[in-house]
Amino acid sequence: MEHRKLDAESILERVSDIERTLDLLRRDIIKGIESSKEKGRLSLFGSVKGGDITEEMIDEAKHSLFRDLGDI
Repeated sequence: MEHRKLDAESILERVSDIERTLDLLRRDIIKGIESSKEKGRLSLFGSVKGGDITEEMIDEAKHSLFRDLGDI
């Protein structure tokens, strides 16, 4: 019975850690939204060398940011 209690305690600790991480992420997102409002419209000027952003560049960025659902 003691073994189960220890497992439950460690799981609750992990849940608390996850909650703290989520709170920090929420704070960072809110700060990012507030700072972007202060800056006004965001621009990609200077972020891409050699011209306009193409559809292929956008697709490549999406694939590098988001995994396929088959990977889960």
